[in-house]
Amino acid sequence: MLPRFLRPQSSLRAVSSLTQKPNSALPRFQTRSLHRVPQLTHDAQFKKNGISELLSPEAFDFAWTQYQTLLVDKLNLLTQDTPDADAKPGDLLVKYSRRPEMASVFNYASMAHNNHFFFNCLSPNPTQIPEKFAKDIVDTCSSVESLKLDFLATANAMFGPGFVWLAKNLEREGLMHIFCTYNAGSPYPAAHSRRQPVDMATHSPDAPLGNQYAGAMGSHSQNQKSLAPGAVDVQPILCVNTWEHVWMMDYGIAGKAEYLERWWDRINWEVVFDNYNAVSSMKGGRQAATWNRSLSML
Repeated sequence: MLPRFLRPQSSLRAVSSLTQKPNSALPRFQTRSLHRVPQLTHDAQFKKNGISELLSPEAFDFAWTQYQTLLVDKLNLLTQDTPDADAKPGDLLVKYSRRPEMASVFNYASMAHNNHFFFNCLSPNPTQIPEKFAKDIVDTCSSVESLKLDFLATANAMFGPGFVWLAKNLEREGLMHIFCTYNAGSPYPAAHSRRQPVDMATHSPDAPLGNQYAGAMGSHSQNQKSLAPGAVDVQPILCVNTWEHVWMMDYGIAGKAEYLERWWDRINWEVVFDNYNAVSSMKGGRQAATWNRSLSML
């Protein structure tokens, strides 16, 4: 593994350090906060040892504990003393995906959800792809190796932070899709107006899936149906986080490809298969937090 960067990311750490103060030093509203950082399945092991051959303990602490705490604290700030104070991030990202004036709530809720999704699908050790799931992958992608090559190539080609998703098609049983979301964009059809599925620097405003559909301020963001024209009804089952703060500390500025290769070997395929089965009967872009109990803990 390449030597990790030792230079601190001062701005993020300065903000996240606020969360480490004793309760007596916190503002009154934070003692009543309802959004919390969820506990991962291997939380204690990850905090002590990092994620073997993927993230060092310091990198895991930075990308999960500190960053997720920052997202949750911001979400609590934005929703305190409102009906949204106890709403789950998955519900909030759908609720406010078409509300330009609520873009901040959407961004923090969606990012908290996406980051949790990523870490929830990680394992401290290699896992085997269940036989039934491997068969469906072969039927859709020709082979597991083909899926890996396409997925990692897509993620490595992303120019900017975001997530790359593997999603299940709800209309055609067994069919899977790979696609990107940029920044805090959401993969859910019900939040399609904020999917941010393309690099906007390479798309003109009048192009299909261009600016007119990408952001909360787009011309169609207020009046779209639950599925935008041409949208596919899918539900995500796996993602990789391509934000630089996740991998740069351990892998250096040119280490993204190595990070992605190592990530593939730490996917918890049992969780991914559970996600795959959980969405088998879903139709019509249900809300993000309702289909997978493990992601409703925030």
